[in-house]
Amino acid sequence: MTEIRLIVGLGNPGREYETTRHNAGFWLVDGLAHAHKLDFRSEARFYGLAARGQLHGHEIMLFKPQTFMNTSGRAVGALVQFYKIAPAEILVAHDELDLPPGVARLKMGGGHGGHNGLKDIIAHLGTRDFWRLRLGIGHPGARDEVSNYVLSNPRTEEHDLMKAAIHKAHGIAHLIIEGKIEAAMLKLHSA
Repeated sequence: MTEIRLIVGLGNPGREYETTRHNAGFWLVDGLAHAHKLDFRSEARFYGLAARGQLHGHEIMLFKPQTFMNTSGRAVGALVQFYKIAPAEILVAHDELDLPPGVARLKMGGGHGGHNGLKDIIAHLGTRDFWRLRLGIGHPGARDEVSNYVLSNPRTEEHDLMKAAIHKAHGIAHLIIEGKIEAAMLKLHSA
């Protein structure tokens, strides 16, 4: 049973992206940091913002790459290499087009599904075998609308559903951190 040492939230830096669908991963780690009174600090050598501390009795690092989504792997790769974190000890929280707003799913490995942040992390880690927390944002319907869709703000009802899914994920964070992923999946996927 592998414990999670690093939770990465994917998103884009900058005020103009704060409330966009693509920043759902940032929302998740921001919520964890707030709940556990952890502060993000700039880590220039890792191209990101990191918060360290105790979550549910375990030493954990929360991380928000500041490289923009498409080059997230550069930041994650630098951090993981420095701290000698195994891929199985990493959870990456990201927006997911293939799930509707309000749905969150945990999974190990798999492809990137066209998600450029995941694609870059896979390239830098040299493996797909890390945990993902997929936060549903829905799909605009047409492939050529995806870029505008992920970089725009969700409608109020979508936002509320996304926040509810993130809140639910926070409720199982202790299970994820302890490496009790099966139990976490059961709770997250059954409601």
